[in-house]
Amino acid sequence: MGPAVATLSPLQLEQEVVTIPDAGAIQDPDLLALDDEMRAFVRRYANTRSSARVRLLTLHSAVKGAGMLGMRYDPYADGSAREVFHLGAANCLSYAHLFVALAREAGLDARYQWVEVRPEWTRLGERVALRLHVNVVVRLPGGEEYMVDIDPLPSHDVADSRVISDADALALYHNNLAMEALAAGDLAEAWRREVRALQLSPDMGHLWVNLGAVYRTAGQYSPAEQSYFVALQLNERDRSAMNNLMVLYEREGRESDQAYWEERVVSYRETNPYYHAWLGDQAGEAGDWDGALEHYQRALELRGEDSRLLYAVGIIQYQRGDFVAATDFIGQAIDNATLKGEVEDYRLKLESIRQEALVTR
Repeated sequence: MGPAVATLSPLQLEQEVVTIPDAGAIQDPDLLALDDEMRAFVRRYANTRSSARVRLLTLHSAVKGAGMLGMRYDPYADGSAREVFHLGAANCLSYAHLFVALAREAGLDARYQWVEVRPEWTRLGERVALRLHVNVVVRLPGGEEYMVDIDPLPSHDVADSRVISDADALALYHNNLAMEALAAGDLAEAWRREVRALQLSPDMGHLWVNLGAVYRTAGQYSPAEQSYFVALQLNERDRSAMNNLMVLYEREGRESDQAYWEERVVSYRETNPYYHAWLGDQAGEAGDWDGALEHYQRALELRGEDSRLLYAVGIIQYQRGDFVAATDFIGQAIDNATLKGEVEDYRLKLESIRQEALVTR
């Protein structure tokens, strides 16, 4: 537990005070525990005598296949690997628990992966939604990586990804329960769960932002402000923390502080490649492909190695009728992509464009 967590202010409610020991008393479930039926499932569909690639593909098919486990997506289906295995439904995080557990039982190198979703913006450039997504990345002995997901995001919506630890995944489990409790008005449970999440992963900035939301709802504005500032210490570009500070200062009537953070949001927006990509998307939807290209070129100036941005520029050039530039940028996207599925998708599009170019000559 980091020092900032250890010194958190208690949650002050009308009829109770909730403290750090209350959060520490929460028992952590074994999210990856298997039972005999799950082990038999792995033996049936991912025999260790098969290659790692075959084990991965057959296991994934067996988990999602209608005639086998038939796992379906349910955004509200939280739980451990064992719980969702028998329920037959999972959200992105609980599916990750399930697949990591089964894949490791099959001898595969499976890890949790945090997927950063491209931010959404209003016309003023403010971030209006913070979407969190977790899936599984499996690395095969030859170095290939496969992403496994119950509800895959469109490649275009992904900004970045990184492997996270089992402890981080457990923290996200508590965070989900905290947000459910907050939505239900149970502030004591929301605070306990969020603090427990931070005890496990104190460097996850969005957990601090969520804790600040609990404090703010309880009317404890000073601890809320402190929580947002911890998030900003971890990531000075955390727009969610900035926006929450703006909301807090507006509620408190602190106009100068609110104006300061509004300026910061605008400043960081302009240096965010995905803001310029968003502007490009708006232009493309309006049929202005030259405008879309201009915005995406600015995005590439800020993050030129991003395979998804490179691919998007390739598609824009294709829409503009410049097949040479389209194939060049999609080729660069292939060179920069790391996930096998992305590479295959890009190659299919590249071949399609090349064939169309031959026909139109």
